[in-house]
Amino acid sequence: MIRSKPIQALFGLLALIFLFHEGAFTQVKYFVVPLWQNGAPGFEERRNEPEISKDWWVRNIHNPSLMVYLPEKEKATGAAVVVCPGGGHSQLVINPEGRDPALFLTGLGVTAIVLKYRLIREENSPYSMENVKQDAYRAMRLVRSHAKEWNIDTSRIGMLGFSAGGEVVALIAYANGVGDPNAPDPIDRLNGKPNFQMLVYPGPLGVPDVVPADAPPAFLLAANDDECCSEPVVKLIQKYRAAKVPMEAHIYAHGKHGFNMGDRSQLNSIKTWPQRMADWLSDNGWLTGKK
Repeated sequence: MIRSKPIQALFGLLALIFLFHEGAFTQVKYFVVPLWQNGAPGFEERRNEPEISKDWWVRNIHNPSLMVYLPEKEKATGAAVVVCPGGGHSQLVINPEGRDPALFLTGLGVTAIVLKYRLIREENSPYSMENVKQDAYRAMRLVRSHAKEWNIDTSRIGMLGFSAGGEVVALIAYANGVGDPNAPDPIDRLNGKPNFQMLVYPGPLGVPDVVPADAPPAFLLAANDDECCSEPVVKLIQKYRAAKVPMEAHIYAHGKHGFNMGDRSQLNSIKTWPQRMADWLSDNGWLTGKK
């Protein structure tokens, strides 16, 4: 386990960002934890290359990391969610599908961890989906290694994926996630499987051939007029029903693709979809530990 403030200071940087939210400036604290202290295995020499960001996106991610948002202590439920933004694997929609859902989740008392994973479709990218899978597993295991420090119940750690981020979640959601007991790094010995998953207009690569009986319970959501990513939700509904694994799905008549947390939409159903996710988290005991 990674312990104590000095070690956390070594791994991460405390950051302050100022957001214009509901008509007033709100100070939001998060800290950054690299997935690997010395850089991603096999690409250590690229860890110091700066990211490129503008407006709502970030690119050039060579030192994958976690942006950790902790809820207020009096609100903390013990639940945690690793958030995987979309962006077609060529960029990360880091604010609308990373920061904003993290703020929503911390409002529910959930520790939210935004994963900056490597991008396989960025120009001249040296990475493959196997590298992205490595990032996703490392993220889950790293969160579990910090469970005591971040006040997290290791049986209530889920993932939230938007679009391509839903494909990232799928890379690790349907395997057993068992770590390597002989790994030299104790973090890699931990289980990397999420306890639950929430997929918002997930990409087509996120549909497994078969949903296993031990698949994580799922919350699924998309708009019917989303030409890209409503069909994956329909397929997942069928496969989850066949596997008899708990699942809740919402398919809205309109909304298309990329409505993020709904705040830019003129549709009431889309504007309020995050509350459906909150209801699911509550109704299924992820916020209380009582199922």
